[in-house]
Amino acid sequence: MFLAVMGLTLTTVSCNSDDDVNTIVDNTPSKLTLTFAGNNIEAIKTMSVEFKETNTGAVTTQDFTTEPFETDLKKGSYTAIANGTVKLTSGEEVEVAGTAAFDLTQDTQSVNIKLTIKAFSEDFIIEEVFFTGIQTNEGKNYNSGKYFKLTNNTNKVLNTGGLLIMKSELTPSSNHDISPEIRATDFAVNGVLMIPAELGKEVEPGDFIVIADMAADHKAANTPGYNLTNADYEFPNLENATLGQVDNPNVPDAVVIFSTMNYNMFFMNNRGLESYAIARFPQGETVESWLANYKYDYEYPTPTKVMKQSAYRVPNAWILDGVNCAVPATWEHNPLDASIDSGYTSCGTIDKDPERFGKTVRRISIGTMENGRPIYKDTNNSDVDFTKSSPSSFANGIVH
Repeated sequence: MFLAVMGLTLTTVSCNSDDDVNTIVDNTPSKLTLTFAGNNIEAIKTMSVEFKETNTGAVTTQDFTTEPFETDLKKGSYTAIANGTVKLTSGEEVEVAGTAAFDLTQDTQSVNIKLTIKAFSEDFIIEEVFFTGIQTNEGKNYNSGKYFKLTNNTNKVLNTGGLLIMKSELTPSSNHDISPEIRATDFAVNGVLMIPAELGKEVEPGDFIVIADMAADHKAANTPGYNLTNADYEFPNLENATLGQVDNPNVPDAVVIFSTMNYNMFFMNNRGLESYAIARFPQGETVESWLANYKYDYEYPTPTKVMKQSAYRVPNAWILDGVNCAVPATWEHNPLDASIDSGYTSCGTIDKDPERFGKTVRRISIGTMENGRPIYKDTNNSDVDFTKSSPSSFANGIVH
């Protein structure tokens, strides 16, 4: 069904962009009408839509509650991200999200945003990702010391065995016209870590695990990193000697079950130009069957030829949690579907930001459990769920 909603408040901010995605430049306002489509939606309860003009980086956010919705926007090329609450035909109220990209070229124009119900799981969430790494005191990049921190945000004991940690094939700074487009059903990945079932451990409510690239002390006189000696798992790459990584015999290894990189590496982009997600295989699925049946071949046009690429895909139904990371100045789209993460978080504000090193993206605490451990915000919108450019939670080492 289609629904339209009326805007109540309007705020506008702007940021710089290094990318001219489109050449539409016209200060003449257009009358824009928004409609929303979604399965079994009876009514919009609340809705917030963020419009970003991709040439200028100007961002406009509006909150809506009643229909119809018509507003004036300057002509240009826009991406829109919607987050809200709807009433289903069953009477249930659920959280939804949706995205759309459009060129606003007419004096009057309508745009439809397809809404999907946000997916939440009773399993681990991504609490923190340290992808920026550090630089030595001489200003040289240090290739190790990155980590994922996953937290049990439920009220039950969880086991880590079988967890998958994935990074995206697509980048948020390049929005190609990809075919086939699978984002609504699958997450395209170029690297997947797995914690083997036999290495699983039980994690109490509110507690966390750390998966580090190298479980070592990265804090030294010349390297202002973090002590990750007490990580629960590690994924050092011993084949690429230039990384200088070594294995900690006291820490079990997460296994790289797929990678498009040389040396079978799982290496995190230090600008955060990728998305991350965690998942589990459903019952009966194995690494072998996934590799046999879930290859993703896609293509997209360029000015000179059609590019053909291959990766793998993980169905969204398997995903427990995800976070889009990007650079605000170069962001064009989110690799994860809006049902998993409708926003994005970041370290730094400009491409190759020199201030990003040593910073993490870290989920916001909103209270405490009965056992005194933190409860973390989880709305499937990383723009509000995470602290951007956060200090690491391991400044004093890994302490539970």
